[in-house]
Amino acid sequence: MTVYDDFAARIRTTQTPLRIRGGGTKDWYGQALKGDVLDTRVNCGIVSYEPTELLITARCGTPLAEIETLLARHNQMLAFEPPRYEGSTIGGVVASALSGPRRASAGAVRDFVLGAVLMDGRGEILRFGGQVMKNVAGYDVSRLLAGSLGTLGLILEVSLKVLPVPLREASLRFGMSEVDALRCLNEWAGQPLPISASCWHKDVLSLRLSGADAAVEAALRKLGGQALEGAEANAFWASLRDQTHAYFDGGSLWRMSVPSHASALILRGEQLIEWGGAQRWLKLAEDDAANSGERAGAIRRSVAAAGGHATLFRGGDKSVGVFHPLAPAVANIHERLKQSFDPAGIFNPGRMYAD
Repeated sequence: MTVYDDFAARIRTTQTPLRIRGGGTKDWYGQALKGDVLDTRVNCGIVSYEPTELLITARCGTPLAEIETLLARHNQMLAFEPPRYEGSTIGGVVASALSGPRRASAGAVRDFVLGAVLMDGRGEILRFGGQVMKNVAGYDVSRLLAGSLGTLGLILEVSLKVLPVPLREASLRFGMSEVDALRCLNEWAGQPLPISASCWHKDVLSLRLSGADAAVEAALRKLGGQALEGAEANAFWASLRDQTHAYFDGGSLWRMSVPSHASALILRGEQLIEWGGAQRWLKLAEDDAANSGERAGAIRRSVAAAGGHATLFRGGDKSVGVFHPLAPAVANIHERLKQSFDPAGIFNPGRMYAD
């Protein structure tokens, strides 16, 4: 029997929910974990890699580190910069859809998913993208898997677009308030500047420039600021990507997605801003859990008024709901997709929404 046969047999005969799990590096993400573990790490390895085609296909249990090492040998990268938690697998990278500092300029995880092989709740293998069967109800299913947290099925293989590593990178820092930083980021976004990452924290705005040597050099002359040297710059952006920066230690962490032009959010707690103003983190002290439902409601109302949504990313009281409540029409789409792929509801039940 192949590993796919083993997976199918387990799915077809199970009497209890299954918790799809690779390296377990994101067990803290989402609602409470339920079900018996279905370990994906036995299904590992690179299926194909075509550097000239900028395309890699790997099995779900393949370590992210293995993929990035292979890409680096060809001077290529996963441009969405997923967090490199020790033990992360590529299936978990896609299922969680977490992107790093380059997301605002390069795109999100789902923008790089070109195809996928999925095992549904009936134990059947479905292929999407590339040589495809018809997508369900017109949806691009391979991209819908990004961020689904394993609730639609077991990702067996995934094909991803990769990009060349930039020819040059340079980083700058500016001392400025949150309001000034948001204004500058929006002004610069409308100009032909090779900004590949940004971060505002404690009245310091950091920028990373990536691209051709001439473009980066011209941007350095135009923007001014204080240069952040190579090793220090690399360590700083890596700490944001991998969430090892001191900001991510302790407390409960909210991730807020808003239009980049949204004004400063007046919320109690320590903020850090990325993605040109589109991603805003809010860290609350551990003792800020009193009336957690009211606190979560106030955060979500403020973010919704700015045109965005808020996720309880890590820590805190999950009874308030980790993900922003869905509008009825969107919830209906979620329910229909779940019913199509997992009619018995055995995959990661309640991982995204309690009901």
